[in-house]
Amino acid sequence: MTRIKRGSIARTRRTKLRFFASKFRGSHSRLTRSILQQGLRAFVSSHRDRNRKKRDFRRLWITRLNAVIREMGVFYSYSEAINNLYKNQLILNRKILAQIAISNRKCLYMISNEILKNRVSYLNNNN
Repeated sequence: MTRIKRGSIARTRRTKLRFFASKFRGSHSRLTRSILQQGLRAFVSSHRDRNRKKRDFRRLWITRLNAVIREMGVFYSYSEAINNLYKNQLILNRKILAQIAISNRKCLYMISNEILKNRVSYLNNNN
Protein backbone atom coordinates (compact mmCIF):
# COMPACT_ATOMS: atom_id res chain seq x y z
CA MET A 1 0.00 0.00 0.00
CA THR A 2 1.32 3.39 -0.89
CA ARG A 3 1.20 6.20 1.60
CA ILE A 4 -1.58 8.74 1.00
CA LYS A 5 -0.86 12.30 2.01
CA ARG A 6 -4.00 13.83 3.49
CA GLY A 7 -5.00 17.28 4.51
CA SER A 8 -5.70 19.29 1.39
CA ILE A 9 -9.49 19.06 1.68
CA ALA A 10 -9.47 19.53 5.43
CA ARG A 11 -7.10 22.47 5.09
CA THR A 12 -9.35 24.24 2.60
CA ARG A 13 -12.34 23.71 4.92
CA ARG A 14 -10.41 25.17 7.86
CA THR A 15 -9.21 28.16 5.86
CA LYS A 16 -12.81 28.92 4.93
CA LEU A 17 -13.71 28.81 8.62
CA ARG A 18 -10.75 31.03 9.47
CA PHE A 19 -11.83 33.56 6.88
CA PHE A 20 -15.22 33.82 8.57
CA ALA A 21 -13.66 34.11 12.04
CA SER A 22 -10.90 36.55 11.10
CA LYS A 23 -12.72 39.34 12.94
CA PHE A 24 -12.83 37.44 16.23
CA ARG A 25 -10.28 38.10 18.97
CA GLY A 26 -7.69 35.79 20.48
CA SER A 27 -7.95 32.05 20.12
CA HIS A 28 -11.46 32.40 18.68
CA SER A 29 -9.82 33.42 15.42
CA ARG A 30 -6.91 30.94 15.51
CA LEU A 31 -7.97 27.55 16.91
CA THR A 32 -10.18 25.44 14.68
CA ARG A 33 -12.43 24.09 17.40
CA SER A 34 -12.97 27.54 18.91
CA ILE A 35 -13.62 28.98 15.45
CA LEU A 36 -16.34 26.40 14.85
CA GLN A 37 -18.01 27.05 18.20
CA GLN A 38 -17.84 30.83 17.85
CA GLY A 39 -19.17 30.66 14.30
CA LEU A 40 -22.20 28.67 15.41
CA ARG A 41 -22.76 31.04 18.28
CA ALA A 42 -22.53 34.05 15.97
CA PHE A 43 -25.12 32.61 13.59
CA VAL A 44 -27.49 31.80 16.45
CA SER A 45 -27.10 35.30 17.88
CA SER A 46 -27.67 36.98 14.54
CA HIS A 47 -30.82 34.94 13.92
CA ARG A 48 -32.17 35.73 17.39
CA ASP A 49 -31.33 39.41 17.23
CA ARG A 50 -33.00 39.97 13.87
CA ASN A 51 -36.32 39.34 15.60
CA ARG A 52 -35.27 41.21 18.73
CA LYS A 53 -34.45 44.31 16.65
CA LYS A 54 -38.05 44.51 15.43
CA ARG A 55 -39.27 44.19 19.01
CA ASP A 56 -36.89 46.87 20.29
CA PHE A 57 -37.85 49.37 17.61
CA ARG A 58 -41.55 48.88 18.32
CA ARG A 59 -40.86 49.54 22.02
CA LEU A 60 -38.92 52.69 21.10
CA TRP A 61 -41.76 54.02 18.93
CA ILE A 62 -44.33 53.34 21.63
CA THR A 63 -42.19 55.08 24.26
CA ARG A 64 -41.72 58.14 22.05
CA LEU A 65 -45.42 58.33 21.28
CA ASN A 66 -46.39 57.96 24.91
CA ALA A 67 -44.02 60.75 25.95
CA VAL A 68 -45.31 63.17 23.32
CA ILE A 69 -48.96 62.30 23.97
CA ARG A 70 -48.64 62.85 27.71
CA GLU A 71 -46.71 66.08 27.14
CA MET A 72 -49.39 67.46 24.79
CA GLY A 73 -52.12 66.75 27.33
CA VAL A 74 -54.73 65.75 24.75
CA PHE A 75 -54.92 62.14 25.86
CA TYR A 76 -53.92 60.62 29.16
CA SER A 77 -52.04 57.67 27.75
CA TYR A 78 -50.71 56.03 24.63
CA SER A 79 -53.23 53.19 24.76
CA GLU A 80 -56.19 55.59 24.80
CA ALA A 81 -54.78 57.47 21.79
CA ILE A 82 -54.23 54.27 19.77
CA ASN A 83 -57.70 53.05 20.70
CA ASN A 84 -59.26 56.28 19.45
CA LEU A 85 -57.21 56.07 16.25
CA TYR A 86 -58.60 52.62 15.52
CA LYS A 87 -62.16 53.67 16.36
CA ASN A 88 -61.91 56.52 13.83
CA GLN A 89 -60.35 54.18 11.27
CA LEU A 90 -57.16 56.24 11.06
CA ILE A 91 -54.86 53.27 10.90
CA LEU A 92 -51.31 54.63 11.01
CA ASN A 93 -48.56 52.37 12.20
CA ARG A 94 -46.48 53.25 15.24
CA LYS A 95 -43.36 54.01 13.21
CA ILE A 96 -45.09 56.74 11.19
CA LEU A 97 -46.81 58.16 14.26
CA ALA A 98 -43.50 58.33 16.13
CA GLN A 99 -41.87 60.12 13.19
CA ILE A 100 -44.73 62.61 13.09
CA ALA A 101 -44.47 63.09 16.85
CA ILE A 102 -40.76 63.87 16.68
CA SER A 103 -40.59 65.95 13.51
CA ASN A 104 -43.93 67.79 13.62
CA ARG A 105 -45.77 67.77 16.93
CA LYS A 106 -48.39 70.22 15.69
CA CYS A 107 -49.47 67.70 13.08
CA LEU A 108 -49.96 65.03 15.75
CA TYR A 109 -51.82 67.58 17.85
CA MET A 110 -54.14 68.33 14.90
CA ILE A 111 -54.75 64.60 14.32
CA SER A 112 -55.63 64.07 17.96
CA ASN A 113 -57.95 67.10 18.03
CA GLU A 114 -59.72 65.85 14.91
CA ILE A 115 -60.20 62.45 16.56
CA LEU A 116 -61.63 64.09 19.66
CA LYS A 117 -64.05 66.18 17.57
CA ASN A 118 -65.24 63.08 15.72
CA ARG A 119 -65.62 61.23 19.00
CA VAL A 120 -67.64 64.03 20.63
CA SER A 121 -69.92 64.36 17.60
CA TYR A 122 -70.39 60.57 17.52
CA LEU A 123 -71.34 60.53 21.20
CA ASN A 124 -73.76 63.44 20.75
CA ASN A 125 -75.48 61.81 17.77
CA ASN A 126 -75.99 58.49 19.57
CA ASN A 127 -77.46 60.01 22.74
